[in-house]
Amino acid sequence: MIRAARESDVPRLQDIERAAGKVFADIGMKAVAEDEPPSREVLLGYLNDGRSWVHADADDVAVAYILVDVIDGCAHLEQISVHPDHGRRRVGRGLVEHVADWARERGLAALTLTTFRDVVWNGPYYERCGFRWLSDAEVTSGLRELRKAEADHGLDRWPRGCMRRELSATEPADG
Repeated sequence: MIRAARESDVPRLQDIERAAGKVFADIGMKAVAEDEPPSREVLLGYLNDGRSWVHADADDVAVAYILVDVIDGCAHLEQISVHPDHGRRRVGRGLVEHVADWARERGLAALTLTTFRDVVWNGPYYERCGFRWLSDAEVTSGLRELRKAEADHGLDRWPRGCMRRELSATEPADG
Protein backbone atom coordinates (compact mmCIF):
# COMPACT_ATOMS: atom_id res chain seq x y z
CA MET A 1 0.00 0.00 0.00
CA ILE A 2 1.31 3.44 -0.93
CA ARG A 3 0.58 6.26 1.49
CA ALA A 4 1.99 9.62 2.50
CA ALA A 5 5.00 9.35 4.76
CA ARG A 6 4.41 10.16 8.43
CA GLU A 7 6.69 11.64 11.05
CA SER A 8 6.74 8.27 12.81
CA ASP A 9 8.21 6.73 9.60
CA VAL A 10 11.35 8.90 9.63
CA PRO A 11 13.66 6.52 11.56
CA ARG A 12 12.46 3.63 9.38
CA LEU A 13 13.17 5.63 6.20
CA GLN A 14 16.73 6.14 7.39
CA ASP A 15 17.03 2.41 8.10
CA ILE A 16 15.71 1.61 4.61
CA GLU A 17 18.28 3.97 3.09
CA ARG A 18 21.14 2.33 5.00
CA ALA A 19 20.00 -1.19 4.03
CA ALA A 20 19.47 -0.23 0.39
CA GLY A 21 22.88 1.42 0.30
CA LYS A 22 24.73 -1.66 1.48
CA VAL A 23 24.35 -3.41 -1.88
CA PHE A 24 26.55 -0.73 -3.47
CA ALA A 25 29.51 -2.04 -1.46
CA ASP A 26 29.10 -5.39 -3.23
CA ILE A 27 29.82 -3.73 -6.58
CA GLY A 28 32.80 -1.66 -5.45
CA MET A 29 30.93 1.54 -4.57
CA LYS A 30 31.78 1.59 -0.88
CA ALA A 31 31.52 5.39 -0.60
CA VAL A 32 27.90 5.22 -1.77
CA ALA A 33 27.18 2.38 0.65
CA GLU A 34 28.60 4.38 3.55
CA ASP A 35 26.84 7.65 2.71
CA GLU A 36 24.52 8.75 5.50
CA PRO A 37 20.78 8.82 4.80
CA PRO A 38 18.90 12.12 4.67
CA SER A 39 18.66 13.77 8.07
CA ARG A 40 15.47 13.84 10.11
CA GLU A 41 15.09 17.54 9.23
CA VAL A 42 15.43 16.90 5.49
CA LEU A 43 12.94 14.03 5.60
CA LEU A 44 10.48 16.10 7.63
CA GLY A 45 10.78 18.89 5.06
CA TYR A 46 9.64 16.53 2.28
CA LEU A 47 6.93 15.09 4.51
CA ASN A 48 5.59 18.50 5.52
CA ASP A 49 5.56 19.65 1.88
CA GLY A 50 3.58 16.55 0.80
CA ARG A 51 6.42 15.24 -1.36
CA SER A 52 7.24 11.97 0.39
CA TRP A 53 5.46 8.63 0.12
CA VAL A 54 6.08 5.13 1.40
CA HIS A 55 5.13 1.66 0.34
CA ALA A 56 3.95 0.00 3.55
CA ASP A 57 3.59 -3.72 4.20
CA ALA A 58 0.48 -5.44 5.59
CA ASP A 59 1.43 -4.25 9.09
CA ASP A 60 1.67 -0.63 7.83
CA VAL A 61 5.48 -0.62 8.19
CA ALA A 62 7.35 1.28 5.49
CA VAL A 63 9.47 -0.97 3.25
CA ALA A 64 10.32 1.66 0.61
CA TYR A 65 10.09 5.40 0.13
CA ILE A 66 10.32 8.14 -2.46
CA LEU A 67 11.17 11.85 -2.16
CA VAL A 68 10.19 14.32 -4.87
CA ASP A 69 11.32 17.82 -5.79
CA VAL A 70 9.96 20.05 -8.54
CA ILE A 71 12.81 21.13 -10.81
CA ASP A 72 12.31 23.13 -14.00
CA GLY A 73 8.61 22.23 -14.22
CA CYS A 74 9.15 18.50 -13.72
CA ALA A 75 8.66 16.11 -10.82
CA HIS A 76 12.21 15.15 -9.92
CA LEU A 77 12.66 11.81 -8.17
CA GLU A 78 15.20 12.89 -5.59
CA GLN A 79 15.42 9.55 -3.82
CA ILE A 80 13.85 6.14 -4.18
CA SER A 81 14.92 3.45 -1.75
CA VAL A 82 13.55 -0.05 -1.33
CA HIS A 83 14.63 -2.26 1.54
CA PRO A 84 16.50 -5.21 -0.04
CA ASP A 85 14.13 -7.68 1.67
CA HIS A 86 11.36 -6.24 -0.53
CA GLY A 87 13.27 -5.88 -3.79
CA ARG A 88 12.15 -7.35 -7.11
CA ARG A 89 8.46 -7.00 -6.21
CA ARG A 90 7.69 -3.85 -8.25
CA VAL A 91 7.59 -1.78 -5.06
CA GLY A 92 9.87 0.91 -6.52
CA ARG A 93 7.93 0.90 -9.79
CA GLY A 94 4.71 1.43 -7.86
CA LEU A 95 6.19 4.47 -6.12
CA VAL A 96 7.36 5.89 -9.47
CA GLU A 97 3.87 5.45 -10.93
CA HIS A 98 2.32 7.07 -7.86
CA VAL A 99 4.53 10.12 -8.38
CA ALA A 100 3.69 10.13 -12.11
CA ASP A 101 0.00 10.43 -11.18
CA TRP A 102 0.82 13.15 -8.62
CA ALA A 103 2.81 15.06 -11.25
CA ARG A 104 0.06 14.76 -13.88
CA GLU A 105 -2.48 16.15 -11.40
CA ARG A 106 -0.21 19.20 -11.02
CA GLY A 107 0.32 19.67 -14.75
CA LEU A 108 4.02 18.83 -14.61
CA ALA A 109 5.56 17.88 -17.93
CA ALA A 110 7.75 14.95 -16.97
CA LEU A 111 9.55 12.92 -14.34
CA THR A 112 13.30 13.44 -14.05
CA LEU A 113 16.05 11.85 -12.02
CA THR A 114 19.80 11.53 -11.78
CA THR A 115 21.34 8.11 -11.39
CA PHE A 116 24.28 5.83 -12.04
CA ARG A 117 24.41 4.76 -15.69
CA ASP A 118 25.77 1.26 -15.27
CA VAL A 119 24.32 0.03 -11.97
CA VAL A 120 21.68 -2.50 -13.02
CA TRP A 121 19.11 -1.32 -10.45
CA ASN A 122 19.70 2.31 -11.46
CA GLY A 123 20.08 3.42 -15.11
CA PRO A 124 19.02 0.18 -16.83
CA TYR A 125 16.09 -0.22 -14.39
CA TYR A 126 14.79 3.29 -15.07
CA GLU A 127 15.07 2.70 -18.82
CA ARG A 128 12.68 -0.24 -18.32
CA CYS A 129 10.38 2.20 -16.45
CA GLY A 130 10.17 4.44 -19.53
CA PHE A 131 12.94 6.95 -18.78
CA ARG A 132 15.54 8.00 -21.35
CA TRP A 133 19.00 9.46 -20.90
CA LEU A 134 19.27 13.18 -21.58
CA SER A 135 21.98 14.51 -23.85
CA ASP A 136 24.10 17.30 -22.40
CA ALA A 137 22.14 19.83 -24.49
CA GLU A 138 18.86 18.61 -22.95
CA VAL A 139 19.96 18.97 -19.33
CA THR A 140 18.04 21.89 -17.81
CA SER A 141 19.63 24.53 -15.59
CA GLY A 142 18.14 23.02 -12.43
CA LEU A 143 19.39 19.54 -13.29
CA ARG A 144 22.80 21.00 -14.14
CA GLU A 145 22.97 22.57 -10.66
CA LEU A 146 21.96 19.27 -9.09
CA ARG A 147 24.60 17.36 -11.06
CA LYS A 148 27.25 19.84 -9.91
CA ALA A 149 26.23 19.27 -6.27
CA GLU A 150 26.40 15.50 -6.84
CA ALA A 151 29.86 15.82 -8.39
CA ASP A 152 30.99 17.97 -5.46
CA HIS A 153 29.73 15.19 -3.17
CA GLY A 154 31.94 12.67 -5.03
CA LEU A 155 29.27 10.78 -6.93
CA ASP A 156 30.96 11.29 -10.30
CA ARG A 157 33.59 8.68 -9.45
CA TRP A 158 31.17 6.42 -11.34
CA PRO A 159 29.33 7.20 -14.62
CA ARG A 160 26.22 9.20 -13.84
CA GLY A 161 23.61 11.15 -15.78
CA CYS A 162 20.14 12.67 -16.01
CA MET A 163 17.03 10.84 -17.18
CA ARG A 164 13.53 11.98 -18.15
CA ARG A 165 10.14 10.38 -18.74
CA GLU A 166 7.53 12.51 -20.48
CA LEU A 167 4.05 12.57 -18.97
CA SER A 168 0.76 13.11 -20.73
CA ALA A 169 -2.70 13.65 -19.30
CA THR A 170 -3.88 10.46 -21.01
CA GLU A 171 -0.98 8.18 -20.07
CA PRO A 172 -2.19 5.09 -18.19
CA ALA A 173 -1.29 4.87 -14.50
CA ASP A 174 0.90 1.79 -15.01
CA GLY A 175 3.19 3.66 -17.40
